[in-house]
Amino acid sequence: MVEQATVVDRIMEAVRRAPGCQLDDLVLSLPGLTWNQVFLEVDRMSRTGQVRVTSMGEGTYTVTLPSKGKRT
Repeated sequence: MVEQATVVDRIMEAVRRAPGCQLDDLVLSLPGLTWNQVFLEVDRMSRTGQVRVTSMGEGTYTVTLPSKGKRT
């Protein structure tokens, strides 16, 4: 039986493929997930240090992986 990737796994893989991607582009790269599902999980992941979300101004946010050795 093939196990489906979790939402977290899918987000992490998408951010690895496109580091520094905008949140809206991340949502578009994850078919089958709603904007709300991605936003809520990215928010949780940013609070636990799994990803870093940075405001670029005017409602634009980028999502990156944290630097190695640095956890905020």
